Order: sequence, then structure tokens, then C-alpha cells
Amino acid sequence: MLREGPAERREVLRKQVQADLVVVGGGLAGVCATITAARAGASVVLIQDRPVLGGNASSEVRMHAAGASASMSNNNRWAREGGVIDEFLVENVFRNPRGNALLSDALLLDMVVAEPNVTLLLNTAAVDVVKSDPATIARVVAYCAQNETFYEASAPLVCDASGDGIVGYLAGAAFRMGAEPADEFGESLAPAPDYGELLGHTIYFQSKDVGRPVPFVPPRFALADLGKITRLETIRPGVEGRKLWWIEYGGHLDTIHDTEAIKWELWRIVHGIWNHIKNSGKFPEAETFTLEWIGTVPGKRESRRFEGPYMLTQRDVLERRPHEDAVSYGGWSLDLHPAGGVYSPRPPCNQWHPRGVYPIPYRCLFSRNIGNLFFAGRNISASHVAFGSTRVMATCAHNGQAVGMAAALCRRHNLAPTDLARPPWIDHLRLELARGGQYIPGYYLRDPDDLARQAKVTASSRFKLGSLPADGPMRRLTGSWAMLLPAAAGPFPRLGFQMDVEKPTSLVVQLRAGDAPDVYTPETTLATREIALSAGKGQEIRVDFGCSIDQPRYVLVCLVENPSVAVRYSRARVTGVAAVVHAGGDAFEIWHPLPSPKGHLLAIRLDPALDVFAPEAAVNGIARPTSGPNAWVADLSDPRPALRLSWPEPRKIGRVELVFDTDRDNPLCSVLYAHPERVLPQCVRRYRILDARGRELARCDDNHQTRNTIRFDPAVETDILEIELATPDEHVPAALHEVRCYQA
Repeated sequence: MLREGPAERREVLRKQVQADLVVVGGGLAGVCATITAARAGASVVLIQDRPVLGGNASSEVRMHAAGASASMSNNNRWAREGGVIDEFLVENVFRNPRGNALLSDALLLDMVVAEPNVTLLLNTAAVDVVKSDPATIARVVAYCAQNETFYEASAPLVCDASGDGIVGYLAGAAFRMGAEPADEFGESLAPAPDYGELLGHTIYFQSKDVGRPVPFVPPRFALADLGKITRLETIRPGVEGRKLWWIEYGGHLDTIHDTEAIKWELWRIVHGIWNHIKNSGKFPEAETFTLEWIGTVPGKRESRRFEGPYMLTQRDVLERRPHEDAVSYGGWSLDLHPAGGVYSPRPPCNQWHPRGVYPIPYRCLFSRNIGNLFFAGRNISASHVAFGSTRVMATCAHNGQAVGMAAALCRRHNLAPTDLARPPWIDHLRLELARGGQYIPGYYLRDPDDLARQAKVTASSRFKLGSLPADGPMRRLTGSWAMLLPAAAGPFPRLGFQMDVEKPTSLVVQLRAGDAPDVYTPETTLATREIALSAGKGQEIRVDFGCSIDQPRYVLVCLVENPSVAVRYSRARVTGVAAVVHAGGDAFEIWHPLPSPKGHLLAIRLDPALDVFAPEAAVNGIARPTSGPNAWVADLSDPRPALRLSWPEPRKIGRVELVFDTDRDNPLCSVLYAHPERVLPQCVRRYRILDARGRELARCDDNHQTRNTIRFDPAVETDILEIELATPDEHVPAALHEVRCYQA
């Protein structure tokens, strides 16, 4: 092979790439922006500086994708994000129930490369931008060291989803770094200087018991003096790094330019901790453990935040302020950490929780001074305090979907990002997002093209919540338990519970509610009853609160802790009904899903039965529980559950959209958490679609996803469409959150 010598030094290869949208950053925000835009018809170049996608959720970092859902000390029931991120999380459970980070990497790659409109550049870092004028990016310059190639990616629109905001920074977009003073936005939670202005980095690690002695010789860089590390006493052999998120460092440094130094200090800390576990003599059980994996990339929390036309603040989050241009939502706490991290004597975090999810406006997702630049991820327009909530990955992903759809609409209609913020375009954006499964608080999908809205909706049966069978185990009331029930306006039903009573006692039962129909933090007590109980097994305890409910809403029926009482579980699971347990809380009470067995409900009788699962709910424009279940649920005894749409005249139908219940109360953590089922128990696995003559137009025998799109080619013409569902399980009635029909 002929090789050129030094005198014939060659130029590094340069390639030109053109698209409608350039996305820089392949974390969950960038991936969801890319897929959403591509599916909406835009061509996209996705530039990712790592060999895998997923960012902090990838196998390189291994943080599970957290968001608004109630997995972490909040009361946000049924809050898992929708659209593309939901598709990924549900599919990940199906393919990867053990939470293997390598498999979730593969799934993200699979989803991206399946889109023909996407050009994916891995191991490629953005290094420069070229501008056509001071307010417009013309192209992004990126370099791949693996193939010694520069890429010049040209597009009329750019999305910076890089985390640190390299594109926005190079382009001169207005940004902030560090905390704002309390008086700038009237934020009482703004940190004092001694607390610090930035959140640090964390490196995860994993250990494994191999069943035979394993020595550990620490590297010379391992931290020898652990005396300054707080909370060291909480570490034990076998504890996975994901539970040690508080091994954090770097908040007092420049979290961009000092990242390598921060990483090295974290490596020193982790190896020093493992040396302490293996060689201090304090943990003899660690003899057979080995250090299986340490992250090579730190999980970064905070750096630049860019300024949009609007900046989200503490009050937006805690007061859940409505916005006319809301396109997404959050629900994580305002979660701030001391800058000293693992060396700080302070608690590892301070969390202030909103009472429910809060809207995120579109104006936070594009630059105020660079006209064609979007933001997705942790770098959106938010104050440092509000960022404490918006920074988590599932929220970032949901924002990314909004950006992807906004970019596609801008290209389709020759608009700039700021044009889309005004009517009628913002209404068009919200409509398209809702069509794609994006939940927007307070928004009901009133789709003018949806033929199902014109139909008469009937069903073969409807579930009425009159009783849940007493067929589960007894569990002692060692904490306060509650049933979260969707109540209709009017007198609240009388209740009955199955109980074993160990000795004569009294049981306090409360009817409680949140401050809004879709808020599940039970801060208002509507009624209290104290019931005298005699000893005995198999008793049915009856409760009559004698009060009325002001409007359709969720209420909690709370059984106050009493260890002398055991309560019967039911094996039933019903869409839009939950059982929860009191889990403490300082500022307000926290209630978590009832464990053992997780997901099941309490055996209960209601007189009269709650009738809140009507077939019309499948076309009401919202496809998850909010102030009610928003689902048609069939009677469990129905041998052939079916929802029927009928029109006075035949309609031509080319596409049907169905939304099933995949338990949005389950956050479906993406990595390092195992899941008991590959298919969520409430999800309808099998269904058929029939026409007026009973002909089968479509069928599915293996569904596990939330959203199903069924296309008819050619379109069918009929005055009746019947969706026949198979009951998921003998304990789980069939449910359908939404049906929509379109001509094409």
C-alpha cells in the first residue's frame, strides 16, 4: 500500500451535510427532539459526541430517567411523560425487564436509525458554528476523531440539546451560569452564597458478589483520607452506585471547563470508598465482592442555562402557573444540592415539591437573541431554582418532543421559532403535540379532523366500581393506607372494608382531597369517622362519611395506622384507581403506591357504585387520569368487550389511533431497576377492529404499547366502527383511554 510521507501531509476530510434541523446532543432530550421532528417530516442531523445515545441514561453513566412521576417522594399519580419518551420506556420494559443499560443503549439506537429522515453522527463533537448574520446560525461544524472527519451540518434550524450548551455558547446566545439572587425573581428558595450556586457531578459504580474471595489493590490515586466525606457510614457492600447519587463533587468549580478535574476527584473518591469497604476490616461480608464497573463519564447536573423570551421560576413550579403556550410539563421537586457535594456537612439535597405537575411554556425552549436556535434538555430558559426541577431526564425528553414538533412546523410553514409562539401557530403546535401523545396540563384535544368526535359512542358494557373482590392477602395496618378513588359530584358512597381485628380498638377513617380535582396531595380533610372495632376475623367494616363531593375529582379514603388491624387486599387492578401508603414528608404528606403486592388494590365495597368509566370518556380529549379516569372500562364479566362508534352516514376512515393503559403511575425506570412484568398488567394485549357488517378490518394479538396506530390502505367506508378488546386478565377489566379516527 502506498503511504504518503510527512512532506505530503493531507488535509483532514471534510463533509457537507444538509437538513431541516441540526440537533446537537444525543441524550434523551436530543433523541426525542430528533425522532419527533423526523416523524413529522423534517430531515434531521443528530450530532452526538459519545459512542452511544442516552446521555446520563446511557450505559456510560447509568442514571435512570426520572421525571414527573411519583417514583421519588411526590404525589404525582399517573404522571409518566407521554409520546416518544413513553414509547421508549414501555418498549424498554418489554425488551429489557432487568434494566440492563447496554440493552437500553441498543433500543435508543434502534429507534433513531429506524427513522429514514435522520442522519446520525456518533463520536462527533460540535466545535464551531458559522453564522449568516449576528442572529442566525448557518451551520454547525463538528469533528469525529474516529474517522478524522470534519462535518459541516447546514440547516435553517438548530437545536442545542448538548447539556452544556456548546452551540448556544459559540453562537453568542444569552445564557446564565450559577444562581440568581433571591430578589431577581422573588425566589425565597434561592441559595445563599455559602450553600453554593452550582450542582456538582456524580460517578456511579456497581459491585458484584462472585461467591469467592476477591482481593482489591487500590490504585495510587485512590483517596486515602476519607475523613472529610460525610455520610460514609451509610455505605455498605453490595450497594449499587445509583443509590449513592450523593457522591457528588464539583459545584464550587467551573462545571464545564473543570469537568476533567472533577471526574478525577470522583474517581479518587469511589476507589477510596471501595478500598475502605474491602480493606478496612469493617466489612467482612465484602470479601467475595468485586468492583464490577465504574463510570468513565461523570453524570453532570448543571452548567449553562440559556435565556428565552420567558424564564421559568420558582413560582411557576410551586404555584403551577398556567401558560397559554404550555407545551410540556414537569413535576420533579425543586431539588437543589450543596455545591460542596460529598465534602459538605449539609444534607445532600433540599427538595420542595409542587402539589402536582406544572406547565412548561414554549417560550422557554428557544433563544431570545439567536433567531433559529431551540433548546432542549437541562439548558432551557429557567432560573437556577426552577432548573432544580426541570433538569431531570424525562422532563428534558418531553421538552425535546415539543422542540422537535415545533421545528417540523417551522419548516413546513416557513416560520421562525418566535413566530410559532403566537396564535394561531401556538394552537397548531399544541394540537400536533397532543395528537402525538404529549400531555399538556389543562389541555383537552379538540381535534377538528377527528371523526370519532362526530360519532355516537356506545359500549357492550361499562365497569361500575361497586366492589373489588376480597381475594388477596391480609396485611397489617402498620402505616396509614388509602384508596385513591375517582368520585362523581354528589353524595359520596358508603364504604366497606374487609378486616381482621386482633384486639378491641378504634379505627380512624378519613375522606381527604387535594386543593384541585387533579391534585392528589390530600391536604384537605372532608370528613372523619372513628369506628369502634371488636376483636375478630373476617369483619366487614362499614363507613358512611355523610358528605358530598363538589365536582368530579379524586379523593383519598384513608385508613389511619393501627397495627391491631389487618386489611384485605384485592388482586384486582382497575384503570384510574390506586392504593397508596403514607410515606412521611415534612412540608406535606407523601403517599407512595401500596407495596406487597405492588399495584394491587384494597378489597372494598361502595354503595352506590361509582359510575365514572363511561364509553364517552374515550373521546373526551384527554388520555390519562387527571380529575377522573378518562377511560372507558368494560365490566369484568363482559365476554366480548367492545366500544362502538356510529355515524348517521358512512365515513371514510384511513387511520385509527388507540391509547391503552400502560399504568402511567409507574415511572418505568430505564436502567438498573428490574420490572416484574414485561407487559404492564392493565394493557390490552389483543384487539380487533370491525366494520358495520362485522368484517375484521384489523387485529393485534401482541400489543404492549400505550399508543397504537392502525392504517387502512385503501381507506374503509363505514357507518359503524367497533373496537373489540380482549380482557387483559381475570382480575383486570379491559380499558381504553382514547380512540381517534381520521380520513388519512
